[in-house]
Amino acid sequence: MLCPLALPRRYLVGFDPRELPHHFTDVLIVGGGIAGLRAALGVPEEFRTLVVTKDEVRESNSNYAQGGIAGVLDPEDRFDNHIADTLAAGKGLCDFEVVEMVVREAPERIRELIRWGTHFDEADGHVLLGREGGHSHARIAHALGDETGREIMRAMIHQARAHRSIRIWQNCSTIDLLTHEGRCRGVLVWDKRRGFALVWARAVVLATGGAGQLYRETTNPPIATADGHAMAYRAGVELRDMEFMQFHPTVLYMAGSARHLLTEALRGEGAHLVDKDGYRFMPDAHPLAELAPRDDVSLAIARQMAKTRHPNVYLELSHLDPTYIRSRFPGIDRLCQSFDLDITKDRIPVCPGAHYMIGGATVNELGRTSMPGLWAAGEVSSSGLHGANRLASNSLLEGLVYGARVAEDIVHTLDESGPWRLEVPPVMAASRPSRDNRARIDLDDLRKSLRGLMWRQMGITRDASGLQDAAVQVDHWCRYVLPQIFDDPAGWAMQNMLITARLMIAAAAERKESRGVHSRADFPEPDPSRNVHITIQYPPIRSSESRGSRSSAEGSPP
Repeated sequence: MLCPLALPRRYLVGFDPRELPHHFTDVLIVGGGIAGLRAALGVPEEFRTLVVTKDEVRESNSNYAQGGIAGVLDPEDRFDNHIADTLAAGKGLCDFEVVEMVVREAPERIRELIRWGTHFDEADGHVLLGREGGHSHARIAHALGDETGREIMRAMIHQARAHRSIRIWQNCSTIDLLTHEGRCRGVLVWDKRRGFALVWARAVVLATGGAGQLYRETTNPPIATADGHAMAYRAGVELRDMEFMQFHPTVLYMAGSARHLLTEALRGEGAHLVDKDGYRFMPDAHPLAELAPRDDVSLAIARQMAKTRHPNVYLELSHLDPTYIRSRFPGIDRLCQSFDLDITKDRIPVCPGAHYMIGGATVNELGRTSMPGLWAAGEVSSSGLHGANRLASNSLLEGLVYGARVAEDIVHTLDESGPWRLEVPPVMAASRPSRDNRARIDLDDLRKSLRGLMWRQMGITRDASGLQDAAVQVDHWCRYVLPQIFDDPAGWAMQNMLITARLMIAAAAERKESRGVHSRADFPEPDPSRNVHITIQYPPIRSSESRGSRSSAEGSPP
């Protein structure tokens, strides 16, 4: 088990419970994406549920999901087929029992979305199913062509707002998990209206999403700054598989613009990948050509870009029916038109980008983490479903299945524990003011530097020398940034990004092989002896949580 980063203190900011407002709820959910809202919707109305979101509730990775949600809905498809495809994509690190459980629950979870008002695309009264890379059958349910996430989240947000027992705090930053005597008791939050506040809960669910903003090229929205990963590490929760960041092969590459995901379903419908000379290179790289798993496609694109010395490759759709393509991908059609590109005629410039964080808080089949009182679901967790490489469109599915399972387990736990006594555990953290001579930090410049470093040294291909350089640089940044006491979300997000980046670098250095989305130029083949998970855990500071004294609350590195 790795412990790569000593922390200057347990909590990012100082606080005294006697000076802050207190709020109490039965179930507290940090994050309003598909996993968080599904967990909230699974809690009966006799329990009070609070959902805390960093931005607007509609702003999440789930909302931007284009491709769809995978499930065995076609009579000609079989559970065994979906299981086999998931295991093959995971390159030996999937948990078979978890894969089987998620795949078998998929149809009911999709039907549940339909009952809640999600309008999936249909043909002849049946859900229209598409095929994506790594899938042996057409089993991807999609909505509004290429805006599946937006439609699913619309329906789920509507359902959540209709529940009297569910409250949603939007634009509210969660700074840290509150722990006492080895158990998660709640969270410390901040927003412009309330300032700092303590929220105490009988059960806490971490559903904070991913870490794409650690990379210069990413499909993720600005909120994806790995906050949940970092706060879990500070609290002493076990993390796993932190070396596995999945890169989406096709991100629209237009100089001067934000990066936009171009769904894998484009290749599922027959789009080709060509280089700057118009050469279709994927048949040389993989037997499944453009329908290969994402890790193989991303690596092939990176190699072709290096071979041609060109910053991108191209998606070619001109050989496909233009009417169908425009109706199937209306969002992408509008996007490309805004750059004066016609997807039915022009080659679309693309390159890989950081897309999905596979690693996270280790959870069991019920979503329980290593810390009592804390559950996790979705991209912030490591469930064993994805292994070393996520199969396309299994992420929304995982969020739904684990959100439901977390809710069920929490309700069972609350029923067994009986009535709740309102209490405030003696949790306290003293502030250590920054020294006057400490340089002011340009957070924007530091963020750009970190993202560039991660893209170069922790990107699609890695090696020992680059990882060592990255570790030295991030360690240096951590030494003068982590001791700072910031008073706004930008500072806390930067500290979370640095912590998570260092954990990812350590795990990548430890895995001396190539497996799934982790490709080592110096260890180009998989090593059967390394077919194991790499875990990371920071020793929680028990004494500070029980006594709350100034010296112990600030903590000292081990």
